[in-house]
Amino acid sequence: MDKKPQMIAKEQEVAELQQLFAESEAAILTDYRGITVAQDVKFRARLREAGCEYRVSKNTLLKIAHHNLNLPELDQYLEGPTAICFAKDPVAAAKIISDFIRETKKTQVKGALLTGKVINAAGVDFLAKLPPREVLLAQVAGAMAAPLSGFAGCAAALLRQFPTAVEALRKKQEEIA
Repeated sequence: MDKKPQMIAKEQEVAELQQLFAESEAAILTDYRGITVAQDVKFRARLREAGCEYRVSKNTLLKIAHHNLNLPELDQYLEGPTAICFAKDPVAAAKIISDFIRETKKTQVKGALLTGKVINAAGVDFLAKLPPREVLLAQVAGAMAAPLSGFAGCAAALLRQFPTAVEALRKKQEEIA
């Protein structure tokens, strides 16, 4: 017996959601009520520029997709209208979503899945306040370089003082001899 077109479409949607869950570092769930079409278009464009995939999906299909992948339970956040933002850069996505919420005051973050761990709305807000990835990498590089530059400074000072020490030792040897 042939499957109904609706059933095939739902199975395809679940497969796409599973693929997005598997490929993304973060999946941020939001309530999208009250957003105008114009606001939604601008919001989606900003997310797309950051390499994010944003879609509205039925909660039952989201549940099937994340259960099939044995991901931590997101069920607690899958009530009411749900939109989900899949992102490879969680900080960028969280910043865009937080900025949008601050601008419109019409939506809210429900929760998120971050590298396999469920976090609440406060966790997403914390992510949004982190500096951009490039700044974090520069800070880590600076922290790693600081001891090396200190060592290099000490080594350079020793090399500068070495000739003076050798000269003092030579004079001391002449006085003794």
